[in-house]
Amino acid sequence: MKLLGVLPFARFLLERSISPGHIAVDCTAGNGHDTLFLANLVGNAGHVYSVDIQETAITNTRLKVEEAEVASRVTLHQSGHEHISTLIPKEEYGRVKGAIFNLGYLPGGDKSIVTQSQTTIKAIDSLLELMPKGGIIVLVIYHGHAEGAAERDHLMEYVTRLDQKKAHVLNYSFINQANNPPFIVAIEKR
Repeated sequence: MKLLGVLPFARFLLERSISPGHIAVDCTAGNGHDTLFLANLVGNAGHVYSVDIQETAITNTRLKVEEAEVASRVTLHQSGHEHISTLIPKEEYGRVKGAIFNLGYLPGGDKSIVTQSQTTIKAIDSLLELMPKGGIIVLVIYHGHAEGAAERDHLMEYVTRLDQKKAHVLNYSFINQANNPPFIVAIEKR
């Protein structure tokens, strides 16, 4: 297949926005895959702030970045992503060039703990305030469960109302796949 899958496309977008020395944010640390990816993008001169409400996710992410020997580039916060503006030092705000969310629940974790649209929207609003022009926010939306479908609907309503003078919004999805495949919404600050 020549089309990029959802996760490779998410990474493609981040690669085009984040360079060594930048700041990046993993708003849903999960099992640490995106945190590690971002740590490699920002290099030794940059930094990644990785956030998750679940202790298991923070532990998994810590182990992954320690094993890859990039832990010095990463700050982990066991917190909700809606608090992102208080978790990143203000002096770093203009350097936050990319952020990613994997919405839904922790793979292999407690499926009763899911992301919520109101906290995700608050985090997006905060990121748009602190990012410079050209910063990108990537939302990977898993909506194959009741809470995910509700979050999807609220997020789509929110992003379609974003002022086009302030942000470009992209929807990337495969429309002929079965079983509610995940899709991407990317927001680029103008």
